Amino acid sequence: MKNIYLTLLLLTQFSWAADTHNRIEDLPQKEMISQNKLIINLFVAEISKTLPKEIDKYTQLSSVTSKDVTLIYTFVINAETKSDEAIRKEDHSRMKSSVTQGVCQSSKRFLDAQINISYLYISAKTKAELFRFDITQAECLHLK
Repeated sequence: MKNIYLTLLLLTQFSWAADTHNRIEDLPQKEMISQNKLIINLFVAEISKTLPKEIDKYTQLSSVTSKDVTLIYTFVINAETKSDEAIRKEDHSRMKSSVTQGVCQSSKRFLDAQINISYLYISAKTKAELFRFDITQAECLHLK
């Protein structure tokens, strides 16, 4: 999970969001949504070139997609000795906290631009959804 932060840091490397906060105040809502969709599509196309990517010995970032103004990161977890239910029960709270804090720090410019981020975790064994963490700017404000 430590390497998730490396992936999160990739978000901050794209210049498309570098000046977003200043531009948001000047754009009408409809234009802002249109611009955000363009930013998301460019980002998805660029980061997808490097996937799949091993995050740690249990986790692989398999895809980055989008829906409206949400970036969706899909991770595959391969915990051979744990059942899906055990992973959900034992890891959900810890991962939710860690992922939320990491995204709030590394993706602040996207979140400030009203681009939401979703982390979806899938079981390598069963292909079942293990967790989904939807992170918005409002959720980050609650952490402070």
